[in-house]
Amino acid sequence: MTVDSQYNKQRHVGFYFQQLYDPKTKTFAGRNAEGWAKIIIFYLVFYGMLAALVAICMWVFYQTLDPRIPKWQLDRSIIGTNPGLGFRPMPTQDNIESTLIWFQASNKTNYLKWVKNLNEFLDKYYTPGKLEKGTASTTGCSYEQFPKPGEVCDVDVKVWSKCGREKFFDYHRNSPCIFLKLNKIYGWLPDYYKDVRELPNDMPLQLKLHIGNTSQIMRNTVWISCEGENPADVEYLGPIAYHPEIQGFPGYYFPYKNGEGYLSPLVAVQFLRPTSGIVINIECKAWAKNIKHNRQDRLGSVHFELLID
Repeated sequence: MTVDSQYNKQRHVGFYFQQLYDPKTKTFAGRNAEGWAKIIIFYLVFYGMLAALVAICMWVFYQTLDPRIPKWQLDRSIIGTNPGLGFRPMPTQDNIESTLIWFQASNKTNYLKWVKNLNEFLDKYYTPGKLEKGTASTTGCSYEQFPKPGEVCDVDVKVWSKCGREKFFDYHRNSPCIFLKLNKIYGWLPDYYKDVRELPNDMPLQLKLHIGNTSQIMRNTVWISCEGENPADVEYLGPIAYHPEIQGFPGYYFPYKNGEGYLSPLVAVQFLRPTSGIVINIECKAWAKNIKHNRQDRLGSVHFELLID
């Protein structure tokens, strides 16, 4: 670098510094200390008032909301009034959209992964004190005894019989248990099938006979059925057992009101003798007059596959 270029560079630096600070007038960027103090105070007040206004608006908005009661319900909500079904255990493969339950009953390490999956999901049912919302006021319910305001019905794990965790959900015996739950919709009430003459034509014959042998009061139930999706699947699936034997979700769990400690009722579906080595497509449905079924949109139903090696 030449002497002239270095000198010119120093002149430019000095010029720009002089533009920021003028020692004669003692101003910085064209403002003295008093000017800067005024503008800083102005913006502090301005943004402070703006933040206060936003805080007041948010406070007023939250006064219109209830943490337990959704503002938009049933037909006015995005969820709507047609619940779907969920199943457990959920596959843990890399493909999150997979619905294949695939295990080897002869390989303890393999089937215990599914058992662990179920144990984690059912832990809050076996240990009600481990609730995300704290200890709740739970009570034993029946078709004659509904919960009082502020109470929620407990879920009796003993009704799952052979599908209990102490029996590894029978995965080691090639008779796996799948747990079904109805998706929660705030304030939704089922319209029950109380008259066997009203049962739909597409309802499985086994379920129709089961309802016909059920007392009138116990027909206040959202019924459950599981079948192979295709004739070959029906043959490969074999006999099915339901726990509890009522084969559905009792009406005293409805409507869902987001009560503290509420646990969704579960139905354990046990496939007693499914054919090994074949992928079996299974569809389970929930039945009530106001539950519509759509296989494409999975309304009122759930699909999964079962493969036992």
